[in-house]
This record gives sequence, structure tokens and C-alpha cells, in this order.
Amino acid sequence: MAYSKHEQYDEQVTADLAKAYTRTLELLGEDPHREGLVKTPERVAKAMQYLTQGYHQDAERILNSAKFHEEVSEMVIVKDIELYSLCEHHMLPFVGKAHVAYIPNGYITGLSKIARVVDVFARRLQVQERLTTQILESIEKALQPLGVAVVIEASHFCMMMRGVSKQNSVTTTSAFSGEFRNETTRSEFLRLIASDLR
Repeated sequence: MAYSKHEQYDEQVTADLAKAYTRTLELLGEDPHREGLVKTPERVAKAMQYLTQGYHQDAERILNSAKFHEEVSEMVIVKDIELYSLCEHHMLPFVGKAHVAYIPNGYITGLSKIARVVDVFARRLQVQERLTTQILESIEKALQPLGVAVVIEASHFCMMMRGVSKQNSVTTTSAFSGEFRNETTRSEFLRLIASDLR
């Protein structure tokens, strides 16, 4: 029995992107009709739609879909969230992890929703600085917590594969609001994301 894979993509977008990638291969000096490249334009077209699907997703809606009234006001942290994005300057990947915390103010959300919010904004053409603040702002707006903290650590392929070619560099960005602007609270958060509690 033949292998069959079923995915849904916008057929017109796929066709238009595939045409553009066929031309790109020609401009790079390749033959888009040779065996190994015949299906490459369509594959890349579908991959790019997947990698930028965040444009069609709503972070606040995701958070509100699992929003529960709960009288707790202790810090909630979801750390080491895998992150894959494309830099908007070269459309090369940057990969790493996000650490997200909030202090509830009457409402909590499902823990998996925090990770999904990271994906919503990561699956767009991005810069790490904006990605960090977008995650924070969406949680603030949906949950109206006492504070939000976001730290992202990532390696950028545009620095690793081209330009300065620094393979071991890591970029760290952070954003804090509300109670996390208090040095004691912020220090507790930074200590917890750095520790291994297992």
C-alpha cells in the first residue's frame, strides 16, 4: 500500500509560491526540472505556509478558550518552551526556548495555551525583540494578571551561517510588566527558570 500524507493548504497560495520558488531556483543557477528538484517548489511553498501559520491565529482567543476563575495569586511559570521562528531580515531560522510567567489576578489559563501563544507569534516572520513583547502583551490583554514575564534565549542562523558566522552566540531578550518590575519578584522568576527542580 502506497504512503499517503494528508495536509491542508491554500491551493492558490501554494501554486503562486511554487511558481515563485521555481523562478528562484532558476535565478540561483539550478535546473528546477531535474529529478531532485521537481517537487521542491511545492514542498517549500507548503513549508512556508506552515512556518508562518501564526498570521492566521489569534493568541487572545487561544488564552480565553481555557480561561478559568481561580483565586490564586502565586507565580505560574512555563519554562523551556521550544521555539522555532524565521527572522524577517533573511528568512533564516532562529531557534531556542521561551520562559513565560504570570501572576494571576482572578483568572488562570490552561498551561498548554501559554506554549501555543509562543507558537502563534513565533510562526511569523519575526525579530526576537518583538516576539518577546508580543507574547507578554497578549497574556496581559487576555488575563489581566498582576504581572507577566517573558525571557527568550535563541540562536540565530543568520549569525551562524552567514555574515559573522558565530556558531556559539545566543541572544537573550526579556520583557516584564506589573509585579515583575519589582526586583524581588523578577529575581525569583529568573532564579526559578535557571534552576533544575527535577
